[in-house]
Amino acid sequence: MPMTTSFPQLSQGNQPFSSLIKHSVEPIISVATLLIVAYAYGEVLDSRYSVLSLLILVITFPGDWPTNTLGFARQVTTSAIILGILVLLIGAGTSTLNLFPAEVMLLWLLLMPIAVFSTCILLKKFMGRIRLLQPEKKKVVVVGATQLAYKLITTIKNDPMSRIEIIGFFDDRDPPRLDFHNSPPLLGKLDDVADFCKSNTIESIYITLPMTPQVRILKMLDEMRDTTTSIYFMPDMFIHDMIQARVDMLNGIPMLAVCETPFIGINGIIKRGSDMLLSLIILTLLSPLLLVLAIGVKLSSPGPVIFRQFRYGLDGKEIIVYKFRSMSVCENGDDIPQAQKNDPRVTRFGAFIRKTSLDELPQFINVLQGRMSIVGPRPHAVAHNETYRKLIKSYMVRHKVRPGITGWAQVNGYRGETNTLEKMEKRIEYDLDYMRNWSLYLDLWIIIRTVIVILKDRNAY
Repeated sequence: MPMTTSFPQLSQGNQPFSSLIKHSVEPIISVATLLIVAYAYGEVLDSRYSVLSLLILVITFPGDWPTNTLGFARQVTTSAIILGILVLLIGAGTSTLNLFPAEVMLLWLLLMPIAVFSTCILLKKFMGRIRLLQPEKKKVVVVGATQLAYKLITTIKNDPMSRIEIIGFFDDRDPPRLDFHNSPPLLGKLDDVADFCKSNTIESIYITLPMTPQVRILKMLDEMRDTTTSIYFMPDMFIHDMIQARVDMLNGIPMLAVCETPFIGINGIIKRGSDMLLSLIILTLLSPLLLVLAIGVKLSSPGPVIFRQFRYGLDGKEIIVYKFRSMSVCENGDDIPQAQKNDPRVTRFGAFIRKTSLDELPQFINVLQGRMSIVGPRPHAVAHNETYRKLIKSYMVRHKVRPGITGWAQVNGYRGETNTLEKMEKRIEYDLDYMRNWSLYLDLWIIIRTVIVILKDRNAY
């Protein structure tokens, strides 16, 4: 799952019927496979399966859609593994797992990715031949040959399901001064837009000009009153790196969200609920191990078992984070050097628990307290925050969400010491990417990869 920066999606309205289908195939086939397997085993399709089916629909919607065959095969396989783990954890946490025969659940998890993959590939092949799913293309023009326009055009071209046909663009500048050329063609200047739209039945125009040339834009909009063309204004601020961009309403006044947490509304409930459920399960299952680790820390060197350190949490507020003490000192001041290889402060037992990340286990208590999440940007010492916030653009944006025990940066090679500014910049880049693209699937995928990284990684000391 590579790091991606998607074009801002401010509205999900007016999507074609084909778009609804491509997002619904995976959830529907996942549920259908479960019900077919259960029926084949002679199960009564009662309220148990109704509740489980609803849970699967909620977790899997919107589903993936194939862009390339091999990549999609990996996606659906990963999704099946994550879905299976999530259902297992929820079942264990709610004591409902024994309501379903093990052979039914196992066969379902084996067949589901095959069914989803086969159905999506077949649908993709034949959807173009189904007239109902392929309405006539919507003819649009773009006003402004800007980088934003180029990004918009590229996004539309790369979407095989898009029913938008960009006829061309308009700009008052001469061709040598334009940000891109020839694709699509230059149709004229802003004064020509209204006449062109009327004579060519253009359905929509996308305005991608900067906000500064207001006089030209207002003149063009006035001329467009004599057409039936829909008009969309795309602020040039979209060329900047935005987090969870969307339009909100405040007392009837539209407001553009430029930088916001992904955990608003139902997403916040899902995130907090999954954090609490998984933390309770993990702490219950690992309680004997926690006791053994506490004894090991106590015997390794004098000092407290739990090390408490100040970190920045949600909205940049200071929180106290728990760890098993791995050093012979408890530093919590204004100048804290990061742990390095062969660091003399690290005890022998401390080196072991740091290497295996067992020192982080008390942070599941922080998760229950609401100070942290299981997955999120890793919290840095306050002293390090004060240093890097001055050196790295958008550094503090990572504090729009709760810090995590593990994170997207950590499973992509940026775990442990960040001894150069470039490494920290890359870590922040992954943190912001996580915020842009958060999903419950992504959280579970990061948890799985964290286990793999801990077993193989050599970057923690």
